[in-house]
Amino acid sequence: MVSVGIDVSKGKSVVCVLTLYGEVIHKPFEVTHAESSLSNLVDLLSSISEDVRIIMEATGIYHLPILKYLKDNNFFVAVINPLIMHKYANLSIRRGKTDPLDSIKISKYGLDNWYSLSDYVPNSEVYDELKLLNHHYHYYIALRVKAKQSLTILLDRTMPGIKTLLLNRSNEPDRDKLCDFIRQYWHYDKITKMSESAFIKSYNNWAKKKGYQSSDSKAKKIYALASDGIPTLAFSLPSTKMLLEEAVESLYHIDTTLANILSKMKGLASTLKEYDIVMQMPGIGEILGPRIISEIGDATRFHSAKALVAYAGLDAPPYQSGNFTATNRSISKRGSSSLRKTGYEIMKCLKTAKPQEDSAVYDFMIKKESEGKPLKVAKIAALNKFLHIYYARVKEAYQQ
Repeated sequence: MVSVGIDVSKGKSVVCVLTLYGEVIHKPFEVTHAESSLSNLVDLLSSISEDVRIIMEATGIYHLPILKYLKDNNFFVAVINPLIMHKYANLSIRRGKTDPLDSIKISKYGLDNWYSLSDYVPNSEVYDELKLLNHHYHYYIALRVKAKQSLTILLDRTMPGIKTLLLNRSNEPDRDKLCDFIRQYWHYDKITKMSESAFIKSYNNWAKKKGYQSSDSKAKKIYALASDGIPTLAFSLPSTKMLLEEAVESLYHIDTTLANILSKMKGLASTLKEYDIVMQMPGIGEILGPRIISEIGDATRFHSAKALVAYAGLDAPPYQSGNFTATNRSISKRGSSSLRKTGYEIMKCLKTAKPQEDSAVYDFMIKKESEGKPLKVAKIAALNKFLHIYYARVKEAYQQ
């Protein structure tokens, strides 16, 4: 039994090799995440005649190069949750912190937990690509929120109240009525320089050209709002138009990127066995379907539905001491926050849709609400049930 602990950092790692009784075969040494250096490490580990197990922490993306290289060379590699390793390291009284010391602690963890270590099993390329796309989807969503906030601030200073009259009801980046309107009429002063009849004619011509419904009454409301509004950013400032145009274009490019990412995710997800099954579940549409698949990944890697629930951080671990047993426990939140968020969005859509068929999750949510549970608590409880059903159906699909 030989435990190889690897303390991973960006571009390099420190390796320590211990035997069963803690004997140091190789003192901590440094390797870079380059093929020339990792090939020497592989040669060294291959020369050991005993059973070798390699242990490392999951460190974002930094551990991926060395993990991939070692798995390609058929080594047993256990990837440990950093929280578990942190708690294990804190068992000692003296808490020194250096890369060589950390590699020794990781090696000792491997020896102490030898028979409970699990070999890392790579995901298929489809799941990995879905996960990558979904990660960037969340990134661009955050950018979109900031872009919308920036545009709203500018509109409050140039056309206060205009957003209430021109709501966008399309998911297509090329059909954003508010942004198209701003490109044409970017300040109330530009509108009020025309007479009401001239603006009505101009607005209707613009609406027909852009493919929107023309409306004299809508044009009159906009003109009345412009006449009564008080812009606080001057029409005459050259930067006013420039800032509005840039804000609109930024939002357009972000929306285009999001649409491309979702299109790619849908194409990838549709190649999986579970896609049709997941898309038939109430509350899931063309956007949430690929997203929930990418968040969960390969559901068959979980040994049970409870493991999937724990992965989402929705489990409530028991607490008992002496004669006391806690009966009101909160969810652990020790899991994927993005999976919980996506699942919560599905529960909100489910509540809105009120399905009549396959309504077990919806009925359970309504039952919890009728028992007096807060709305958010009822949705989280329903999400727990949803994940159990998701796991059972996907597992069945792969067993056929």
